[in-house]
Amino acid sequence: MSKITVIGSGNVGSTIAYTLTTMGIASEIVMIDINQEKSLGEAMDIRQGTCFCTPVDIYAGSYADARNSEIVVITSGIARKPGQSRHDLAQANVEIIKSIADKIVPVAPNATYIIVSNPVDVLTYVFLKHTGLPKERVIGSGTVLDTARLRSRISEYYTVNQKNVHAYVLGEHGDNSFVPWSLANISNVPIEAFKDAIQSKTEYPDFVKSEVEEYMRTSGSRIIQRKGATFYAVSISVCHICKCLLSGVETMLTVSTLVNGEYGVDDVCLSLLNVVGKKGAYAKVILPLNEEEIAALHKSAKVLKDLIKTLNI
Repeated sequence: MSKITVIGSGNVGSTIAYTLTTMGIASEIVMIDINQEKSLGEAMDIRQGTCFCTPVDIYAGSYADARNSEIVVITSGIARKPGQSRHDLAQANVEIIKSIADKIVPVAPNATYIIVSNPVDVLTYVFLKHTGLPKERVIGSGTVLDTARLRSRISEYYTVNQKNVHAYVLGEHGDNSFVPWSLANISNVPIEAFKDAIQSKTEYPDFVKSEVEEYMRTSGSRIIQRKGATFYAVSISVCHICKCLLSGVETMLTVSTLVNGEYGVDDVCLSLLNVVGKKGAYAKVILPLNEEEIAALHKSAKVLKDLIKTLNI
C-alpha cells in the first residue's frame, strides 16, 4: 500500500487529501502545514468519513511523519489573488519552496515530489536544482490541468466524451502555453474535420480555436474572480498524477519536468508529453510538432528563463 504526504492544508492541499481518500489511492496520508491547527481540522474532517471509503489512515503530522512516503505533494505558497499573475508570486514562493525542501528531503529522500504551487514551472526548477534529486522524481503538475480544460471545452462543442478527445497543452503553465493543433483529434479524426465526419442531425457550431484557447487560459482567473480560488479541478489532476505514479502502468501526461535539449530547449522546466509510472516521469515522448508549434515552445521557454534570471534561487 502507499503513503502520500501533502504539504500545505489550504484549499488545494486539503482538497487533494480529500480526493486521494475518496479515490482510494493511498493507504496512509500525512497532512503538514505551518498552521498545525488547520491541518488537524482538515484531517479530522476527512477521517470521519473514511468508514465509507477504501481503508486509509489520514492524519496531521510533522515533517518527521513523512518518512517512507512514496509521493510528496507540495501545495504551500502564497495563493494567487484576483488580477494577479502566477509570475507575480515568484520570489516569495521560491523562498517557501526552498525552506520546505530543506525540511522534507532529508526525511523522504526516495519519494517522488509533485510541485503544485505557482509559478509551478519555476518552482519545479528551483526544487530540482536546490535538492539535487534525480530529475525523474521532481515533477510539476504543469499543464495537466490546462489539458483537462482544453479537452473539456472541445468536448462541449461536439457533446462527446472527454476521453475521446486527444489534445494537449504544452509549454508554460500560464499565458505562454500553447496547443499543438496539428496533433489534436477526436477518435483519430482531426478536430477541424470532426463536424463533417460525424453523421448526426445535431447542428454543431463552427469550431473556433482562438475561443477554445482563450477559455483554457482564462479559466483559472475567471474562477478566482467568481469564487476566490481554484481547487477542485487541480486536485483531481494531481490525484490522477499520483495514481499514475503508483499504478505501474505507464501513462502519458503533460507534466512539467527538466528539459535537456528536446526541440532545442535546454535547462528549464516546462510541460512536454512525459511517460509517467513507478520510475517517475522518466521519459519524454517527442511529438511531431510543426515549425510554428516549436517556435511557440521556444517562446514559452524564453519567458520562463527570463523570469528565473530575475530570481534569487
